Amino acid sequence: MEIPEVRDFLYHLAMERGLSVHTVAAYRRDLADFASFCGQSGVSPPAAGREHVTAYLRSLSDQKLKATTIARRLAALRTWYRYLTMKNACAQDPTTECAPPRRVSRLPRVLSVSEVDELLGRPRPVDPAGQRDLAMLELLYATGVRVSELVLLDRENVDLEQGMVRLFGKGAKERIVPVGGRAVAALTRYIARGRPYLAGDKHTNALFLNRSGRRLTRQGFWKILKKYARQAGIQREISPHVLRHSFATHLLENGADLRSVQEMLGHSDVSTTQIYTHLTDSHLDGVYRASHPRAGKPKEGRHT
Repeated sequence: MEIPEVRDFLYHLAMERGLSVHTVAAYRRDLADFASFCGQSGVSPPAAGREHVTAYLRSLSDQKLKATTIARRLAALRTWYRYLTMKNACAQDPTTECAPPRRVSRLPRVLSVSEVDELLGRPRPVDPAGQRDLAMLELLYATGVRVSELVLLDRENVDLEQGMVRLFGKGAKERIVPVGGRAVAALTRYIARGRPYLAGDKHTNALFLNRSGRRLTRQGFWKILKKYARQAGIQREISPHVLRHSFATHLLENGADLRSVQEMLGHSDVSTTQIYTHLTDSHLDGVYRASHPRAGKPKEGRHT
């Protein structure tokens, strides 16, 4: 059973901060897990102390949960207790001295340009579903859009004449991102031919529709992406976020500046975008060593 302090907090996230349904649901799950732990210890979550939070984090570690999962749970608790403190609903924040577990820094997975070409060459725009699939994949790679932003797009969010798409990111933050020629062509064909067929007699603003004429879901797009990845012979694990990472990495490899990529991705902090520079650094090192006439090892007997 959801406690009142959690219910009020979730309402605050959804209605006042404008967070997505999926983000609010993640907070609900994390706080419910902590409330269950507190119940076993006989303490009300708003009254929990630092020793209870520490014990909870230790129990998560004992369950062999990933460091990223534990860090996310702690982040949810910190956000909640800051809210409670602001509302004078708890005496003090018990998370202030709790440190998250150390995380192993992992570079994002990306596809090569040739793998992207192979993937985007798989949908056949000979029927409405194929036209939709190609438009979605082209738009995803053209803009680096998050999958939640992609499926929530409405028809009026796309300006094909200007080659622009209006996106709404985390916290309903709006941004305008340019769309390349191939994505515009795929969208133009889908909107003119495929979408009216899928919509049938239903009146909807949703841009991407399933065969029932309803808005395509995230899960539906995941299935579409995995199908074409298999057809393209991509053996590595793939997700919509891999295409988002590939979009950013390929832009930087070809000379785009970091701030522009940050704006297109909708990152609030440039440090989030900087992880892609680790990938492009290795790319540039390879280009340099393969291209510069004096980048190789010095020959024996030669003065260097």
